[in-house]
Amino acid sequence: WSLLNQMGNLLKVLTCTELEQGPNFFLDFENAQPTDCEREVWNQVNTVLQDSESILSGLQAYKGAGQEIRDAIQNPNDMLLQERAWNSVCPLVIRLKKFYSFSLRLEKALQSLLESLTCPPYTPTQHLEKEQALAKQFAEILHFTLRFDELKMRIPAIQNDFSYYRRTISRNRINNMNLDIESEVNNEMANRMSLFYAEATPMLKTLSTATTNFVTENKTLPLENTTDVLSTMASVCKVMLETPDYTSRFNSEDTLLFCMRVMVGVIILYDHVHPNGAFNKSSKIDMKGCIKVLKEQPADNVEGLLNALKFTTKHLNDESTPKNIRTMLQ
Repeated sequence: WSLLNQMGNLLKVLTCTELEQGPNFFLDFENAQPTDCEREVWNQVNTVLQDSESILSGLQAYKGAGQEIRDAIQNPNDMLLQERAWNSVCPLVIRLKKFYSFSLRLEKALQSLLESLTCPPYTPTQHLEKEQALAKQFAEILHFTLRFDELKMRIPAIQNDFSYYRRTISRNRINNMNLDIESEVNNEMANRMSLFYAEATPMLKTLSTATTNFVTENKTLPLENTTDVLSTMASVCKVMLETPDYTSRFNSEDTLLFCMRVMVGVIILYDHVHPNGAFNKSSKIDMKGCIKVLKEQPADNVEGLLNALKFTTKHLNDESTPKNIRTMLQ
């Protein structure tokens, strides 16, 4: 997480006056160590985050069984080819189950963080200031989520492999074949995985559902406590990105990308959780400023992020979204 350290240096230099409308503190991503109050939640979330890189490299290495499946379908009577396709698909399905199970762990981690960062008597800004190590973990979850979904969008094989798997299973049920893999991925699990992978951005959907559920389950907690955590983080990232003094000190492009991903991630979450969304005039996020900052980056770096704002937000096409914001995202 050296990029987080670099980001820490920058967040240290954010001062009260430079964040006109924004929060008057900085997040120290570099040295943020959990305090005693944070430690329990931090440890719990950390065990989840520790696995995130291996999940991403597993997804990146996903090659799919397209050829084997095509051969099997074109030669339905060639048992050898049927077997080869099946043997190629099974380990892939086990891997897909691992990714899906990770999304469930991530959901729990996110809810623990939200609980800590929103509980009374402190304001969201005070929470982010006091619990910097948890704020950093929150940013890491968003960063992971956007990277996972960017990769997943480029792998159409996932859904092809999985539907071939399901078709084969149901065919074999008719022939009373008992398959070992069904103890790993039973019908109910396969249904849930199907829904997960049918989403364009499955991890983001997981997070926004988790955040919405968090708000619904905590009836005594004002919605603003949750959404203000998100809008505060968005404005901290935006200020860092739009201030040449800070961006010129980034040691690596990864730091810029980290900042952009976290900003886009919190915007999308905010848009799903806040009844009025992120785009309308009453939103606490300066959407125009955020989009402008993204558009100033090299197109290759932001294409995926702009698409995420276009296609995975909820309220962009509402009547209440100002025309100029819609035009910026066209």
